Amino acid sequence: TGKLHLGHFVGSLRERVRIQESGSYDEMYIMIADAQALTDNADNPEKIRESIIEVALDYLSVGLDPNKISMFIQSQVSELTELTFFYMNLVTLARLERNPTVKSEIKLREFNNSIPVGFMTYPISQAADITAFKANLVPVGVDQLPMIEQTREIVRSFNNTYKKEVLVEPEAVLPNNEVCLRLPGTDGKAKMSKSLGNCIYLSDPSEEVRKKVMSMYTDPNHIRVEDPGKVEDNTVFTYLDAFCTDEHFAKYLPEYKNLDELKAHYQKGGLGDVKIKKFLFNVLEEVLTPIREKRKIYENKIEEVYNILERGSNKAREKAQETLREVKEAMKINYFEDKELIKSHIEKYDKGE
Repeated sequence: TGKLHLGHFVGSLRERVRIQESGSYDEMYIMIADAQALTDNADNPEKIRESIIEVALDYLSVGLDPNKISMFIQSQVSELTELTFFYMNLVTLARLERNPTVKSEIKLREFNNSIPVGFMTYPISQAADITAFKANLVPVGVDQLPMIEQTREIVRSFNNTYKKEVLVEPEAVLPNNEVCLRLPGTDGKAKMSKSLGNCIYLSDPSEEVRKKVMSMYTDPNHIRVEDPGKVEDNTVFTYLDAFCTDEHFAKYLPEYKNLDELKAHYQKGGLGDVKIKKFLFNVLEEVLTPIREKRKIYENKIEEVYNILERGSNKAREKAQETLREVKEAMKINYFEDKELIKSHIEKYDKGE
C-alpha cells in the first residue's frame, strides 16, 4: 500500500534491476500485490486502488523496464487464487502460526484474536504467486526468508503428494551488502515501515529528504562535537554503509578517503553529527534524483502506465494458466481434458459394470 521507500530499494528493487540487466533470464515477473494488501484493508479498497499506480510508478522509476519484464496486478490473475486454494490442503494451521514473518506482522498490526483468515493464509497465497511462474529466483529482504522457505515446503509437498515434478523450488536472492538486509527506519527502529512513519520514500522531494536526514537517530551519548561517538546502531552510518562509495568522498567530503576514515574520526571524537548528516544527504540525493526524474516522466504518461500493467497482467495470466493446467493434471481434477478417463468410463459402462 502506498509509495515505496529506501528499505524496498536496497532490500529487493536494486537487485531486481541488476537481474533484469544481467540478461541471464528469459522471463521476469514483477507483481503488485493488491489482493494480498486487501487482507488487512478489506474495508478500504479505495486505498488499494490508489496505491496501484503509486507502486507502478516507483517500480518504473527505479529502472524496471517494461520491455524486459512483465509487471502485473495480482487480482487480475485469478489463477493465483485457484492455486492458493489447492495449496491450502498441503499446509497445517500450526505451521502458518509458526511462520516468523506472519507472527511479526500480526503483532505490528495489533490483530490480537481478530486475525482475518486471508491474512493468516498469505504465505500460501505468496507461494501461489511464485510457483505460478515457476520462478527459480525471488529477490527479497531478509524478513521474507521464512516466506520463501514456506513456499519451498509447499513445492516439495505438492510434488511428493502427486508424484509429479510440476512445481519449482525457488531460491531467495538477498542483497550482497549485509547492511541492506534490513535497513532501519530514520528513528533507529529495526524496521522501516510506513505505519511507523520512519521512511524515506523514493518519491520524496529533496527538501523532505533533507529534513528526514537531519532528524535521523545517531548516538544519543554523542552530545558535543569533541565527544567520542558510536557507529554501531547509528542510523546515519548504517545508511552510509548501504549507499556511499569512495567516489562520494572525493566529491563531497574530500578530507576523508573512505568510510573507514570517517568512522574512525567519529569514534575518536571531534566530528559532529551535522557534518555526517549533510554528507549522507548528498549521497542520497545522487541515488534519488534520477529516480525522481524518471518518475516525473511516467507521471505524465499515466495511460501508458496502465497499458503496461494490462499487457503484463495478460502475459502473467497466460503463464499462470499453463501452470494451473499442469497442477490440475497432477491432481487428477482435469476431468474434461483427460480423454483416457472418459474412455475408461465409457468402456466400463458398455460392459455393464
